[in-house]
Amino acid sequence: MSYETIRADRDGPLLTITLNRPERLNAMAPQMADELGQAFYDLGDARAVLITGEGKGFCSGADLSARGAGSALGSKGGSHEALINHYNPAISQLLRANVPVICAVNGPAAGVGCSLALAADFTIAAKSAYFLQAFVNIGLVPDGGSTWLLARAIGRARATRMMMLGEKISGEQAEDWGLIYKCVDDADLMTEARALAEKLANGPTLAYAQMKRNIAIALDNNVQMVLLAEAEAQRVAGASADAMEGGMAFLQKRKAAFKGA
Repeated sequence: MSYETIRADRDGPLLTITLNRPERLNAMAPQMADELGQAFYDLGDARAVLITGEGKGFCSGADLSARGAGSALGSKGGSHEALINHYNPAISQLLRANVPVICAVNGPAAGVGCSLALAADFTIAAKSAYFLQAFVNIGLVPDGGSTWLLARAIGRARATRMMMLGEKISGEQAEDWGLIYKCVDDADLMTEARALAEKLANGPTLAYAQMKRNIAIALDNNVQMVLLAEAEAQRVAGASADAMEGGMAFLQKRKAAFKGA
C-alpha cells in the first residue's frame, strides 16, 4: 500500500516504517496517524517492525499548523476529536501489535512523538535525541498514552517532572532512568536498531506475542491473574512449531531456526 506521509519498506520478515515529513521534523498530522495505524493493521507476515524518522527529527509532536486549516485539529474540540479518531487509534494499533516493535529515535521525540517512541517494545535513542512533554507550555496535557507510559516506566515523581516542568530528557538520561532500552552514538543508531530488529524478526514470533500480552496484563492486574495468563500463554506457545524446533535445537546443541509459527 502506498502512503503520503510515511514509508513502509519490507525486507524479508522485517517491516521498516519511516515517518516522512522531514521539513516539519515529522510532525504528526491526522493523516500520518491514520497511515501509521493502517501500516500496523496491514502487517501481513511481517515478524518485527522498526520505526524511525526521516531527516533530523523523529517526531516533533502533533502538527499544530493543521489548526484552522479544516483538519480535525482546527475545529472547536478539535484536539479531542483528533485524539479519538486519529492519534489514539494509531497508538493502540502499535500497542496491540503481535510482533516486536523497535523505535530508533534519531532526534526530537516530543508530544505524541514521545508517546509513539515509548509505546515500542524497544526504544533506542541517538545521543543527540531527546524526549519532551511540552504540553504545559501551551496549557494542554500530555496525550497519546504518555501518562500511562511514563508513570509505569519511570514512576510518579519523574513522570510528574517531565509533564509539569516540560523538561527535555536527553537520550542518555532516558537510558539512565530506564525510560528506554539503550542510547547509542548517532552514527551507530540505525546499525544497532536494525541488528536488534532483524534478531527479533527471526525469533519465535508467537512466543513474543504471548510475552507482550502477559506484560500488559501484569501492568494492570494482580499476581494471580498473571499466573493464569502465563499458564495459558505457555499452552499456546508450547503447541507451536517454534517450541518444537527450540527443543530439538537445544538437544542437538545447535541454533534454533524459528519460523514464527
